[in-house]
Amino acid sequence: MRFEFATATRILFGSGTLQEAIPMAAEMGRRAIVVTGRTAERAESLLEQLNEEGVETILFNVSGEPTTDVALAGAQLARETGCDFVIGMGGGSVLDTGKAIAALLTNSGGLLDYLEVIGSGRPLTHAAAAYMAIPTTAGTGAEVTRNAVLASPQHRVKVSLRSPLMLPRLAVVDPQLTHSMPPAVTASTGLDALTQVLEPYVSNQPNPMTDALCREGLQRAARSLRCAYEDGRDVAAREDMALVSLFGGLALANAKLGAVHGFAGPLGGLFPAPHGVICARLLPPVMEANVRALQARMPDSPTLARYDEVAQLVTGKVTAAAVDGVAWVQHLCEALGVPPLSDFGLTEEDIPSVVGKAKNASSMKGNPIMLTDEELTHVLRQAN
Repeated sequence: MRFEFATATRILFGSGTLQEAIPMAAEMGRRAIVVTGRTAERAESLLEQLNEEGVETILFNVSGEPTTDVALAGAQLARETGCDFVIGMGGGSVLDTGKAIAALLTNSGGLLDYLEVIGSGRPLTHAAAAYMAIPTTAGTGAEVTRNAVLASPQHRVKVSLRSPLMLPRLAVVDPQLTHSMPPAVTASTGLDALTQVLEPYVSNQPNPMTDALCREGLQRAARSLRCAYEDGRDVAAREDMALVSLFGGLALANAKLGAVHGFAGPLGGLFPAPHGVICARLLPPVMEANVRALQARMPDSPTLARYDEVAQLVTGKVTAAAVDGVAWVQHLCEALGVPPLSDFGLTEEDIPSVVGKAKNASSMKGNPIMLTDEELTHVLRQAN
């Protein structure tokens, strides 16, 4: 047995931890580029407290999904204004943009030199600038991952800037920041978190540490995602889902993902669908396709037992089998009102192209079995 586990230098978790982190930010540098979402309202208190600690701040807003152009613009602003560290406060898009900016601040060359799939995929040579990641949603776990997912408008695909040198210096996970998420966002981000504790568990490169995180995450998501969706002020449910998101980030950064995320990159680049919605629509048919393919072509695979375990963890029934897990996830997606991918423009004519692009995605390489074009096509049709 051999594995590696790497994560952010320090993780703070718990309600109110954001206040504790302000002095830690002041130790990272004197001028920070602060990456936020469309508006800076949620970050106003943070900005004021940073200024009181003697930290100058330059604001950079990210509207929508992060793109290569957005990352480049943020890095240019950081350089021009003399920023020596980065703070990201927002959802996965904001946190990934912050990671990309931190990496570009300390590494020369063009962004395409380092991007997977559409670029050269060269490794970064220098550690990214110090980065403090503060999630305000409970989904991506981007505060503890070593990659930044960026959309390339020119190539119409999402790709990763990836390196262990990109891990944040400090991850601050304060569940209080997630209480204001509306139900639809709670659903899509929460289902993304669920996917990210399920896919690494059944991937082709799990390890004992990620297994432990995934098992705990699956149980917490099963008991709390629907509760958080129905009552956003349910403190215990919000705390659970913040943990699920964190565990998912830790797991995917140290194991592998699978076909759900293999599809999510191309689909996210082609259509205006939230990442969590894409994952939610794909998760049940991918689970079903993997189980059928394993039963037919690898009947002795230990992953089949893992799918049974997933079913037992989410249903709470010791006799549950893989098929019960698929049904449970399908029912949850229906209860949370996840729309079909066709609502975002996916048509039957698009499917062959999406399948072709998904086969080349890095996440697809973690799937427990190589799915055929026919199986991948069937998955997309079911999600549509």
